[in-house]
Amino acid sequence: MELKTPVFSLSEQELLNMEQRFKEKLDIGSARRQELFGVFDEPLTAEERFSLQFLYAYMPLNDMADYSGELFLSHVRQALATRRQMEWGSRIPDSVFLHFVLPYRVNNENIEDYRRVIHEELGPRVQGLTMEEAILEANYWCHEKATYIGSDLRTLSPIGMIRSARGRCGEESTLCVSALRSIGIPARQCYTPRWAHCDDNHAWVEAWADGKWHYIGACEPEARLDQGWFSGPARRAMLVHSRVPAQYTGPEDITYSDKWHTEINLLDNYAPARTITVSVRDSSGAAVSGATVQFLLYNYAELYPLAQLETDTQGEVSFKTGYGELFVRAAHKDRWGQCQLTAAEAKRLEIMLSQTGQPQASEDFIMVPPPEIPDPELAPLTEEALERHAARVAEGAAIRAAYEATFISEPEAVELARGLKLPEDRVWAVLEKARGNSQDIAAFLKEQSPIHGEWALKLLEALNDKDLIDTGREVLVDHLEGAMPLLGGQEEEVFSRYILRPRVYYEMLTPYRKAIQAAFTAEEAAEFREDPSRLVEFLNQEWEIRDDLTHLRGKAAPGGTFALKKGDSGSIDLCFVAVCRSLGIPARLHPSELYPQYKAESGWQVAEFEGHPRTIASSKQDTRETGTLCLISESESGPEASYNENFTLARLENGIYKTLIYPHAKKDFAEPLEVEAGEYRLTTGIRLKEGTVYGRFAYFELQPGKEITVPITFHQPEQAIPVLGQVDPAAGFTAGNEGAGIIRLGDQAADKGAVVAFVDPSREPSKHLLRESAELAEAFDAAGAPLLFVTGGLDMAALAELEAAHPGLPSIAGFVLDPAGESLQAFAKAAPLGGSGYPYLYVLDHGCRIRYQESGYKPGSGKEALGILTGIQSN
Repeated sequence: MELKTPVFSLSEQELLNMEQRFKEKLDIGSARRQELFGVFDEPLTAEERFSLQFLYAYMPLNDMADYSGELFLSHVRQALATRRQMEWGSRIPDSVFLHFVLPYRVNNENIEDYRRVIHEELGPRVQGLTMEEAILEANYWCHEKATYIGSDLRTLSPIGMIRSARGRCGEESTLCVSALRSIGIPARQCYTPRWAHCDDNHAWVEAWADGKWHYIGACEPEARLDQGWFSGPARRAMLVHSRVPAQYTGPEDITYSDKWHTEINLLDNYAPARTITVSVRDSSGAAVSGATVQFLLYNYAELYPLAQLETDTQGEVSFKTGYGELFVRAAHKDRWGQCQLTAAEAKRLEIMLSQTGQPQASEDFIMVPPPEIPDPELAPLTEEALERHAARVAEGAAIRAAYEATFISEPEAVELARGLKLPEDRVWAVLEKARGNSQDIAAFLKEQSPIHGEWALKLLEALNDKDLIDTGREVLVDHLEGAMPLLGGQEEEVFSRYILRPRVYYEMLTPYRKAIQAAFTAEEAAEFREDPSRLVEFLNQEWEIRDDLTHLRGKAAPGGTFALKKGDSGSIDLCFVAVCRSLGIPARLHPSELYPQYKAESGWQVAEFEGHPRTIASSKQDTRETGTLCLISESESGPEASYNENFTLARLENGIYKTLIYPHAKKDFAEPLEVEAGEYRLTTGIRLKEGTVYGRFAYFELQPGKEITVPITFHQPEQAIPVLGQVDPAAGFTAGNEGAGIIRLGDQAADKGAVVAFVDPSREPSKHLLRESAELAEAFDAAGAPLLFVTGGLDMAALAELEAAHPGLPSIAGFVLDPAGESLQAFAKAAPLGGSGYPYLYVLDHGCRIRYQESGYKPGSGKEALGILTGIQSN
């Protein structure tokens, strides 16, 4: 299968790299040789053979475990056919085609044969268009298929996204990139992994047209390229990057590269940037090669590594970033050093590895984000262009709504539940979440409930919400039929959570139980149930951990890892839990540390695998001992402690802090925590309106078997609540309730003030604010001030539908109309709006004076507004 004559124009070094990587993959995939490489025995053209080898050469280990060669060949053939068919295909350079059209993967989504499906629908719509016009048209098509909603970390596939009709920005951009590649246009997903000025991140799309890359907001079309609601925030970014599945050489700046993938730095396309060179020295001043250097940004109350690089032979690394502040931490073996990178134009930093352990006293810090940059001057669009765009957006929303109307309705769910003698509310709860997959979920209940009773429903309830959208009936049947014989002798709750549940973390659900069960004899399975440590010993002999083959850690489906007998450490952990559950052994990933555990009579036991980074680290300790941590909130005037919002915990490991994961914890912990013994850092932070963070590090050590109480305290800024402007108390809105007529601002604010938000409910920034307001419903209701969401362009019926679509909002919230935009103009006159766009958020005191103003995309603005509101109420 060696490549004889290249049919694509790559450099000699690129060809050599590709051939070497492909030969390695032949060996790595030997356990699935026929499934993966049997396609090379088929009649292939020279282009098909080269393209397949290119994909295999840089394929992540996950994909070698989970998919077949036939799927990859289908992608190759469709990509090559599209290149020949589309007018612009011949203008795309080979390197651009191979790196940004041919790849079948965008993010960590499930891989499906989506190209043909999308091309058949979208291809005819872009015939005769220029590449730039085709990019815009593709985004209109994506808008017809899906819109934004927040969701969990797993990424829906393009087909899954279409089935759902909604998803988070990472899923919207995955769909959009896939759509563009399906019509032969080079495209890539761009990420700012964390914003500097607020606690969130974002993903969008860059598309290539005749030699130039342009950006678009995925599924949120604009009338022209290089425009989006996130343009302003992107000008404050500290990193914008994209991953390329190859040893890619540019021309973009490269942040990181290994044999299998490259991370390119696209910050120059969006924001002012500077390159920082860090020199790492030991206590004698000698250069330290192989040291880990982290560039750390405060976000979600942790120091998040925007980049983690390794020093070269000169002891140096370089990183391009924006003009905000970062912490830079270097570590090697048990020594470390850290400094704060300021916003000044520093080009070089030197860090001495002079410290071991951690500081004893607490430390306060201030971290400043990049400044806001005004919008550039753009030529105005014609009225005709704006009207045409508005009509296309409205048409797309109507097409999507018509599709959503085909989902199973509540009356249909109730009828199904009654026929199966199942609880009506619970059946509707799962079918409503299933959206476009609701018919398949209903069919599963019809088929399996007569056999297994309520357990079929319990299996569905054990899934994450998103699983109901893209999990097929055959997967559910495999897990139900594979689990039910294991019920005997198990407590129902233990069985439901730790045996029946197919999901381990955020991997794709696949049918793996019966295949795993078939791999063991009944005697072996009984032996492992009796003593699960024997299963750990067995798998240690069978499995190989390869963390050097993928950046998609912990994403392989368990069945694929089991068949390949190889996986990255995270995927091995997932697979172990899945094997245990398939054999009737209760198992899980530890709730905060995420290491695999099985349940024994003495409690939860850790499964250690040879070659696992965690096992290597713990082998340096005598045992994996634990202690008890009690967290208390001491500050009466500070914010309410909330995990991943204003505080986090991190444990020191080899000079680097690892943040503990508590996905379901928000408020300060009422119960003591059992955590591993070791040295810890408690990070707290208060973010000001313009993005500056006042933070505090508090250090403590937890001894094995001991209990320690740690207070949660904050570095509090001194700040007054200014008066920004005055609006007319007589100004009013049209109320949604019939007969309510006009409501006056003065009446609304007279008692406890008011919060007024001008929103565009169809766009992601406003959706963020609406969702956050629902999450803060209890606190807003306690404050007792009206929360008015103001919109225009709707009739009363549409306004009622909008209100019905947001049932979780505070009881004091309501939607009102500003039909002619007069009220928004009045607010703008009192305090200029700025150029960030909707939503426009204001806090008014009892005299209708503006005490807070924010606009555009800013997660956390609802919390800020609530804080200002309660602040002025207490004065």
